Amino acid sequence: MLTQLFARSVLTLSGWTVKNNMPPDIKQCVMIAAPHTSNWDFFYTRLAFLQMDIPVKMTIKRSYMRFPYGPFARALGCIGIDRRPKKEGQERPSMVQVMADLFKEHDNLVMLVTPEGTRSLSTKWKTGFYHVAVLANVPVALGYLDYKKKEAGVGKMVYPSGNMKKDVQNIMAFYKNIVPHTPEYFSIDLDYDS
Repeated sequence: MLTQLFARSVLTLSGWTVKNNMPPDIKQCVMIAAPHTSNWDFFYTRLAFLQMDIPVKMTIKRSYMRFPYGPFARALGCIGIDRRPKKEGQERPSMVQVMADLFKEHDNLVMLVTPEGTRSLSTKWKTGFYHVAVLANVPVALGYLDYKKKEAGVGKMVYPSGNMKKDVQNIMAFYKNIVPHTPEYFSIDLDYDS
């Protein structure tokens, strides 16, 4: 594929290597993208996923899927979500529920999330990604960019065990040794630092 070749060429010329530990039979998962400390992260992340041929999707408000943003959003792999109640009088569904329901609608879905929630320093991650994985009964893949090694990829898979604290500690242990673009803007979730 031309896009794969383009991504590989740009990454190689930039001195980056890509490591993919995602099992080939995984068709559905929540993919963490971390650390997230710079605008460059999006650029290298997109190239790495193109090279690995992992068609990641991101969720945005459905209103952004309309013209003039729609074509661009679809090209980036965005899926529009709508949290309005399906029927009048019903409660508005949570973001976690809406995202988990997407796995029922799409047989092949790798949902990219950035649980740090900001490019600034945050010592607490949003754990909705874990609840989405549990509700959808899918694993969590640990995508990463290590600027010290100039390495991008998928580190490992975490299968929710029902023990959230243990599972998220396992995830934080992985990211603890990853070096971001701007180290002073990155922290694992200190509530889960084992």
